[in-house]
Amino acid sequence: MIGKGGVVARGNGRAYGDSAIGAAATLDMRRLNRMLSFDAQTGCLVAEAGVILGDVIATFLPRGWFPWVTPGTKFVTLGGAIAADIHGKNHHRDGSFGNFVEWIDVMGADGEITRASREENADLFAWSVGGMGLTGVILRACIRLRPVESGWIAQQTVAAPNLAEAMDVFESANDATYSVAWVDCIASGAALGRSLVMTGEHVGAEELPHAYRSHPFRTPRKRNLSVPFNAPTGILNRFSVRAFNAFYWRRAQRASRETLVDWDSYFYPLDAVLGWNRIYGRRGFLQFQCVLPLESSKAGLAALLSETAASGQGSFLTVLKRFGQQNGRFSFPMPGYTLALDFPVSARTFSLLDRLDAITLDHGGRFYLAKDARLTATTLRQADPRADAFCTMRQESDLDQAFASAQSERLLL
Repeated sequence: MIGKGGVVARGNGRAYGDSAIGAAATLDMRRLNRMLSFDAQTGCLVAEAGVILGDVIATFLPRGWFPWVTPGTKFVTLGGAIAADIHGKNHHRDGSFGNFVEWIDVMGADGEITRASREENADLFAWSVGGMGLTGVILRACIRLRPVESGWIAQQTVAAPNLAEAMDVFESANDATYSVAWVDCIASGAALGRSLVMTGEHVGAEELPHAYRSHPFRTPRKRNLSVPFNAPTGILNRFSVRAFNAFYWRRAQRASRETLVDWDSYFYPLDAVLGWNRIYGRRGFLQFQCVLPLESSKAGLAALLSETAASGQGSFLTVLKRFGQQNGRFSFPMPGYTLALDFPVSARTFSLLDRLDAITLDHGGRFYLAKDARLTATTLRQADPRADAFCTMRQESDLDQAFASAQSERLLL
């Protein structure tokens, strides 16, 4: 199949765009889902690429281990996490998923399997982590897990009345293990960027309330909800989003600012609502996610939020995070702030996203390919000069003849 060209591996389908849709064929990796070995001294897990992160947690959290880095859903595969070099709420401290990958086995176009790490076949490793599956098929990986003493997170919520104060909270909480903010993207004027900044820390067994100490990894079993049908077009509009944001802001301000939250609720609130994407209707949604360098973040974020508020196309979910250092050769993060916004698909949305692209470029930012569905090749290269080096590497290795996605063809990678 690979010899016919245009193949890309696909995990559990959690990328928001076309990065895991093969130009000619798609390899479904979900049956490569075995966990092969675990070292309880180092926390190193060897597993096939199709293992889902939630299965890793279900297996190893009761033994006192948790992923070092996790995105906002536990339904991603390890292969997908490596290919997109995903990030979480702790990038400012720990970096992205690739920082905790010891090695990967990658199958090339000739069917040969190459083990790659920071010491062995280092170029292949560096390009594959964050390489969007365009360097070969990741078959197996060795990842490190973090030791934890419970399944609980101590969450502190700070209400910031505007963007400047929200960023001050992030900077003052730079030592916190996790930090993330919900942003009211409809607010404008003096309230532009008002946010709820939530920090989090793993709770030690002895820090738990007495009733939890005998079973520190036991957390409440949750009943998953589901959205049974696509919502009518237009249900998410400026009025409904404004009403939701105002309600959420007021409720959170009244709520306790220090809470004990189970791991599932803290990291994966959307996973509790199966098919949540149906609230955007049959046409679905687009997510915009960029990162802006630290020096231009304040001005760039203000411009992005002002443009969004002025458009009246409120995002149902707007998330702000602080990024730290990044070592990946083609990975998304850079030191600064990343903003993610969801919009229902419409002609007006595409026009707004073009304007948000331009603001990002004006402030030296770049875009997250795992969330992209509509960037142009020109915009990508204006934002990220590394794209040309990535493209050259693929051409010189003939990888472009074997591995391609709809996204790589659109972006001329």
